[in-house]
Amino acid sequence: MWKHIAANALTLGVVLVICVAAVVQIGKSRWAAPGPLAEATFFEVPRGASMRAVSESLEEAGIVSSAGIFRIGTDYAERSDELKFGTYEIPPGASMPEVLDIVTTSGASVYPYSVTLFLRAQGPEIRVREQVAGAGEAVDLATYAPGEETPEALTALLEREVPITWRVSVAPGLTSWEVVEGLKRADFLTGEVDLPAEGSLAPDTYEVARGTTLADLVERMRVAQESILADAWAARAPGLPIETPEEALIMASIVEKETGVPEERQLVASVFENRLEQGMRLQTDPTVIYGVTGGEGSLGRGLRQSELRAATPYNTYVIEGLPPTPIANPSAEAIRAALDPEDSDYLFFVADGSGGHAFAETLAEHNENVAEWRAIEAARGATSQGN
Repeated sequence: MWKHIAANALTLGVVLVICVAAVVQIGKSRWAAPGPLAEATFFEVPRGASMRAVSESLEEAGIVSSAGIFRIGTDYAERSDELKFGTYEIPPGASMPEVLDIVTTSGASVYPYSVTLFLRAQGPEIRVREQVAGAGEAVDLATYAPGEETPEALTALLEREVPITWRVSVAPGLTSWEVVEGLKRADFLTGEVDLPAEGSLAPDTYEVARGTTLADLVERMRVAQESILADAWAARAPGLPIETPEEALIMASIVEKETGVPEERQLVASVFENRLEQGMRLQTDPTVIYGVTGGEGSLGRGLRQSELRAATPYNTYVIEGLPPTPIANPSAEAIRAALDPEDSDYLFFVADGSGGHAFAETLAEHNENVAEWRAIEAARGATSQGN
């Protein structure tokens, strides 16, 4: 009898081992298999959430097929304590290992909604956007000027307390006064700030927390510009007629204001630096305009002859060399162009009608280019009047 019982027990043990092995194999297959998610979606990991709670939420959202298998897999991978709070975009069909990588990777968080303050030459604008999961693009929910009534789309998001990415995007070529005045109008920034030195702020897009102080944000911009300038200065081309980083910043600001065509920056820089080397005056309108406005907004009209003749520190038709300070906040690209200009013999340039400029080595060539530009302007004026 005991032999019979032992045989039955052995048989049962073998069956149990086979069953366990089968369950493990099934679990492994489901762990590695594509997930049930049909369309990309956003998934939020709350701050302080446990892996058990997150596993259950993933199953409820249809992202994983089994909370239990997901939790066992994370335990086996020894990653149960690596959750990073945030909102993540989960692609369709993501396997459990892929989902685990997404919710445990620092810096991968992406919020489906964003509010961005754009500071531009034509004035500040705030844009509320929604990221479309899986599409790699966003749609505008509302656009408004700072100081206007908060649009319903943003009010609704705030009432729902959904995660929002807050940004400030600063265009190149704005003056420090224009940047600070624009920042002051954003209701998601707080505090006051002194006017920073001209040219000291790096144009870029900055992510901020709602309630960030103006002083903290401006300091980030200043530190960023300082780093950009230091790197560019260290890598500068030899033999430039620029003696200090401050002079480089002044030159970069002029280059920034003179062309909006990225491919032209080094050529424009070469023109002004060739002029410095030959002792010619820079004769650039943006410096004169800065002298008139003090950097406080656009001139809004053409320069007068009296302004072009006035002996001011910024009138490069009158003074020798560079003006005393930058005339705007230049981009990293303009700074690098100023310190690594194109190797050219150009001394002149004028608009060519295409948005760019025609460059010339001699005054005679330049006068021909100017005549062509005036003909283009005249034709445009006639067409405008005809319409």
